[in-house]
Amino acid sequence: MKLSLGRALCVCVLLMGFGPLAFAQAPQSKLQALIITGQNTSGHDWHGTTPVLRKILEDTGRFEVRVTEEFRGAGPETLAPYDVVILSYYDGRKPALRWGGRADNALLDYVRSGKGVVVYHFAVAAFDGSTEYEKLCGGNWRPNNGHHSTRHDFTVKIVDPDHPITRDMKATFPQDNDELYANLRWQPEGSFHVLATAWDDHSRYKPNEKQPVTGPGRDEPMLWTVKYGSGRVFVDAMGHDADAMKMPGFIATFTRGAEWAATGAVMIPLPPELKR
Repeated sequence: MKLSLGRALCVCVLLMGFGPLAFAQAPQSKLQALIITGQNTSGHDWHGTTPVLRKILEDTGRFEVRVTEEFRGAGPETLAPYDVVILSYYDGRKPALRWGGRADNALLDYVRSGKGVVVYHFAVAAFDGSTEYEKLCGGNWRPNNGHHSTRHDFTVKIVDPDHPITRDMKATFPQDNDELYANLRWQPEGSFHVLATAWDDHSRYKPNEKQPVTGPGRDEPMLWTVKYGSGRVFVDAMGHDADAMKMPGFIATFTRGAEWAATGAVMIPLPPELKR
């Protein structure tokens, strides 16, 4: 059936009127995330934590997640489909477990180009001797830098309540039965931005445990961000294992941090118990 010119114009007007509403109500496409894992020694169970990381992200409804357990030999084409990469990898200072120049450069160029990376827990210890990786992380576990007391319950304190990741959060939240990283090797002040800290109580250390920092304790960064090229890096030092990863504070900051790294904004809501 042919439409008259008048009717056709009416249809066009109606479509133009409903168009923005239709787009506004259309389901949002999911962010594409890649978890890079496959090696993580020193008591870190990547077999156990990887599915938890994946579930935490996918449960938000904001991410579609894939996992690779072998990144050696990868290139820019490997990372091209993804909005954010989550690093859960530690090479144990073993040359055979290093990725190689092509894969290293692929990751660094990926972030420089404006994409996002999340550095999770002991991935801050990876790639000792890589100056660029250390710049990307902001703070690293290195020989003579990095330690923690026996895992315990502690309180995380928000120090930047205006950042998209931590906006509207309560001033503090509990993190139970986790490792509190301390005395990392830090890049120059101003090259990283701390979002949250926790008090490292030096009385918790056993007499034979190394404690190079004097005094009763010190606030240590737990969550921070780094600008690397045009890209965004979110570092989360918490979440040693599945037990520590079940805490609402970890889940909220990890997922919101991943979204911020991917997009520069945060839409994932906070659970009621964390809202101020």
